[in-house]
Amino acid sequence: MSSTLKNPERAEVLIIGAGASGGTAAKVLTEAGVKVVALERGSYLRNEHYSGDELKYINRNYVWPDPDLKPRTYRNGEGAKTQTTQFSPTPQGVGGGTIHWGGIVPRMTLDDFKLRSLHGDIEGASLVDWPIQYSDLEPYYTKVEWELGTSGLAGANRWEAPRSKGYPTPPVALSHYGRVFSQAMKKMGHSTFPIPQAMVTTPYKGRKPHVYSGFWQQYGDPVGAKSSTANTFIPDALATGLLDLRTDCYVSRILLTREGKARGVVYSDIDGNEFEQLADVVLCCAGAIETTRLLRLSATEQHADGLANSSGLLGRNATFHEYLFAVGLFDKEVVDPLYPWAGHYMNSMSFDFYKTDYDRGHLLGTLIFASMLGHPINWTFPGRPTWGQASKDADRDLFNHSMKLGVMTQDLPREQNIVDLDPDVKDGWGLPVARITHTPHPNDLAHTNWQVDKNMQVLTEAGASKVVPVYLDKITGNCCHEMGTARMGTDPNKSVVDIWNEAHDVPGLYILDGSFFPTATGVNPTLTIMANTWRVCERIIKVHKHGRNPL
Repeated sequence: MSSTLKNPERAEVLIIGAGASGGTAAKVLTEAGVKVVALERGSYLRNEHYSGDELKYINRNYVWPDPDLKPRTYRNGEGAKTQTTQFSPTPQGVGGGTIHWGGIVPRMTLDDFKLRSLHGDIEGASLVDWPIQYSDLEPYYTKVEWELGTSGLAGANRWEAPRSKGYPTPPVALSHYGRVFSQAMKKMGHSTFPIPQAMVTTPYKGRKPHVYSGFWQQYGDPVGAKSSTANTFIPDALATGLLDLRTDCYVSRILLTREGKARGVVYSDIDGNEFEQLADVVLCCAGAIETTRLLRLSATEQHADGLANSSGLLGRNATFHEYLFAVGLFDKEVVDPLYPWAGHYMNSMSFDFYKTDYDRGHLLGTLIFASMLGHPINWTFPGRPTWGQASKDADRDLFNHSMKLGVMTQDLPREQNIVDLDPDVKDGWGLPVARITHTPHPNDLAHTNWQVDKNMQVLTEAGASKVVPVYLDKITGNCCHEMGTARMGTDPNKSVVDIWNEAHDVPGLYILDGSFFPTATGVNPTLTIMANTWRVCERIIKVHKHGRNPL
């Protein structure tokens, strides 16, 4: 740090990462009167920075991390060859993953919280029950849904857990391909329902509805209908005057007191100046991969294997949903064009295959949903020609007459699936990057491949003349759903954080992103991350105002 620059004043609460969990924490804490500093590694892009420019977003990493400056490495099992890759390319910027998310936000089911009680010990897996229940999160699910203006239809999913309140805005209308899916499912005796989505469909809290463009998933939203924390919770927190939001700040180490309590961080600003930001409480909200990396980078003599790692479980039990699908091609002379670009990217969902049915030969299940094949330049059809006249013919003949039925793995936790530091590869700042080691459990392969086959049957029932499966081979992190690397539990020897997400080993250090998940779920995790963050922050306010620290 330059001798002319001084460290900033001590904060009451310091948040590392202003995404889903960090944005939620900022809102809840500041609206309760707490002074908060939030350090975000990326910038703060507004609605006017976004568009439907496919090359910009999909091909040129406009919101994804720069693969040269911020690489990650992956290997398919210990001892396997390591490759540098864009594993789970979650945006780094204000809003985090909510910048590019599709906004699919169904709640977890009752069963999701008690997988070990339901299924016992599974060979090769590390199943546990959650130490909290659905009832602990239900009020906070509702709070988040109503603050975001979530669209949906309460009661339409016959498998959903009890709700205390409906959705604030109506569901997205059925697209043509959503209708084709729903009609086929009905013929087969199955149910579908409108996807709960973090987007407003009617004017809500000054925000306007979206135009239902297909340029949504992986894109920022120029309209502001998408309920990212960048255009909801962060502005709410800034409006209190109690949030000091600092962007383009790279946190490299968490600091401890002599007694082992979290006391702040070391970070660098965009000009490379290094500062210490001290705080009474430190909240890790950088995502399961980057939070684990930071905790390992913060190793001390007393915490030689990384902070909060006395159990040896930091980084272990890592789970990452993988998106797979079946593609259906419809005869253009028989079926009207599906026009995927004219509707929302995803439309209509079913939970009918979510609950375990041992007659299928595996446990667990997944949600399924209809979607377009992608965007006009980067759309996906297995075996599609990519060059010359054949490519043009394929675009003409296939794009408007094809659709996907998507599958999302509910992968089993395994201790050997781990996030740690790569011993050889460094980022643009000279620090070791995160290394992901992951081998799918045989059950992951069984349940997703079964579901892809079932989706092929649905597409055939819908009238597809050709169906093509895309099965699970390895985890690539393509859902950008990161969970489990700092497991929540009551026993410090078997978990990393307690039921209030405070590290067992480091008082005052909380891990609020998806790291805390004891097991993966079959639903998108972000709503649960945000609801749990709200729950924990209410506790932080009470405990630290009246207990250990003078907030």
